[in-house]
Amino acid sequence: MRAPVLGRKNYLFCGSDASGQRAACVYTIVESAKMSGINPQAYLADILERIADHPIHKIDALLPWL
Repeated sequence: MRAPVLGRKNYLFCGSDASGQRAACVYTIVESAKMSGINPQAYLADILERIADHPIHKIDALLPWL
């Protein structure tokens, strides 16, 4: 729970509502990978490499807990 507490003040300086929402999405993805025991950097590198050619109806296969 330390990361959300430390980030509270930082979230005020995202620049806009849209960038705050993007930051929240990225933090969610990173924390989900950590909770699944996956290296977040390796997970994001893998997903960003595969997502362009990945079929939309199989998007669940990209989730960290599968």
